[in-house]
Amino acid sequence: MITVSVRLFASLRDSVGRTSVDVELEPTATVRDLLNALKASYPQLGPRLKNVLVAVNLEYVGPDVRIGPGDEIALIPPVSGGSV
Repeated sequence: MITVSVRLFASLRDSVGRTSVDVELEPTATVRDLLNALKASYPQLGPRLKNVLVAVNLEYVGPDVRIGPGDEIALIPPVSGGSV
């Protein structure tokens, strides 16, 4: 098993009450596996994870990208609002 630290931003951070969480995954885990593990550990994140952007090592990635120990992972919810 590997443990990865995941940074949470905006509404994700507010839902969990923390800026980051540690997640234990299989060594062959993908972003999809990470999101499923987060849904299981933090059910309140479930609906919010549908449209989340995932960055691994400062690059946005898709669900099939593998995650390794030491990777920097961030979850960023969609942003809207503002005024002109």
